[in-house]
Amino acid sequence: MEGASHIEHMSSISGLLHELWPLDEIDPNKAKFPCCLVWAPLPIVSWLAPFIGHVGICREDGTILDFAGSGFLNVDGFAFGPVARRLQLDRNQCCFPPNLAGHTCKHGYTHTKYGTAVTWDDALHSSMRHFEHKTYNLFTCNSHSFVANCLNRLCYHESIEWNMITVAALILFRGRWIDWKSVIRSFFPFTVVICLGIVLVGWPFLIGLFSFSVLLMGWFLMSTYCLKNLLEF
Repeated sequence: MEGASHIEHMSSISGLLHELWPLDEIDPNKAKFPCCLVWAPLPIVSWLAPFIGHVGICREDGTILDFAGSGFLNVDGFAFGPVARRLQLDRNQCCFPPNLAGHTCKHGYTHTKYGTAVTWDDALHSSMRHFEHKTYNLFTCNSHSFVANCLNRLCYHESIEWNMITVAALILFRGRWIDWKSVIRSFFPFTVVICLGIVLVGWPFLIGLFSFSVLLMGWFLMSTYCLKNLLEF
């Protein structure tokens, strides 16, 4: 009788853990983005390559979390200014297994070995603990690495292969601008750099800038898919 009662109690807890309550509305004025990925341009780097920026992921209450420096995880703030782009993710596309038999994804034990969570916020908290002693490096361990770790724990879209490239592509191609001011704030410095470069240097400046962008993208692609041991997720 006690065993049956215990099983029934655990089942009820599991049901509560997996009941997805409604989220609040996105409120850019209060910097609240429930279950969203958020993006902002980086000083200097985004001026030269506007497709590169800083990303964060938000808790269910809309609080922004981002890996902003060595041993520093920002909570309820964004390290490099207001959010410019956001993408709300679907919690129904996540796997929250209470045990090995409770997986809704195809990975099962592999997902458990990587690190699972019973709720959205639980996954983010686990990733924060994992990154609180990490050394920040723009090229090998950055804000995209932290977000990728969160998505892998969530097994978002049944994938545990999230990395810097896939996170960047997700926000770049599916993210929405907050408003027209965000677009200007993201591209105006780049436009100024282009104009000044052409006036002061000429067309060779554009060739150099293009080469810089190609080398930067080449590094991220090579390190992500060929030199995985260099990266931290």
